[in-house]
Amino acid sequence: MSNEKWPALPFVEWRDTATTLHMWTQIVGKIRMVQSPWLNHSWSVTLYVTPRGMTTGTVPHGDLTFSIDFDFIDHALLVRTCEGQVESLPLKAQDTADFYTNLMSTLDSLGIPVTISASPNEIEDPIPFAEDRVHNAYDPEAANRFWLALYQVDRVFKHFRAEFSGKASPSHFFWGSFDLAVTRFSGREAPDHPGGLPNMPLWVAQEAYSHEVSSAGFWPGGDAFPEPIFYSYAYPTPDGFSEAKVGPEGATWVGDLGEFVLPYEVVRKADSPDDALLEFLRSTFDAAATLGAWDLAAHRRRHFPGKPEAA
Repeated sequence: MSNEKWPALPFVEWRDTATTLHMWTQIVGKIRMVQSPWLNHSWSVTLYVTPRGMTTGTVPHGDLTFSIDFDFIDHALLVRTCEGQVESLPLKAQDTADFYTNLMSTLDSLGIPVTISASPNEIEDPIPFAEDRVHNAYDPEAANRFWLALYQVDRVFKHFRAEFSGKASPSHFFWGSFDLAVTRFSGREAPDHPGGLPNMPLWVAQEAYSHEVSSAGFWPGGDAFPEPIFYSYAYPTPDGFSEAKVGPEGATWVGDLGEFVLPYEVVRKADSPDDALLEFLRSTFDAAATLGAWDLAAHRRRHFPGKPEAA
């Protein structure tokens, strides 16, 4: 069976829209990045899932603030300022060059000009945004299905995050890799990461993985792996991690990726998608933390009687 609240998302059917949205989210994410104080592990550059799409959240600009939101229901890009200004740009089939130019011009007109490094990261053979006439597809139905999947995953990631009282990231969307991720930290420093991601400075990878992590995420697919998946990995990878027993059925270790993978379809078709995904998140984390000798007793959330609404 399948759960219609978890939509089908076959990558081959929306590849062109996906690769275009990858470029557009990079532009919006880079705007947040250059305007925000750097927060550990690149947490200050990400986007967040909303009830209508994705957002930068509040972004500083001198003594002003603004936000940029993707609305995948009405298919618009909304720029809002703290002074009450709102500009709406249509999300439609258009060259990335035009999307970039129109957005930067809109920021200028609102009195919040921004300059970014105008070329994509983490992809091979990047095309500067102002020259990109290749990525120009936008299927509204596909974009909406992508967001529907994201908000379901985001719900479960937030539940999983709340089970851990140690240092943990938000559930947030990395526009470089085009995935939604949530990460837990052991509290110990990690060896320098070797890097190797295309068009990304080594220091970014090393700062991101400066401390031991167990990280999980949702990736909608790509040319090298053309299906949506959930993944879970540890850095550094503890001995025996690849042989750990994890669930649910369908979860496998992929050596080329160095991580456990669970097809999105397995979760979507489960009797309880939430439970299936939580089983994957919990079992892979437990394997990483146990084999990595994390101090789990120090990071388990304590339970108190009563409910938050009674406070």
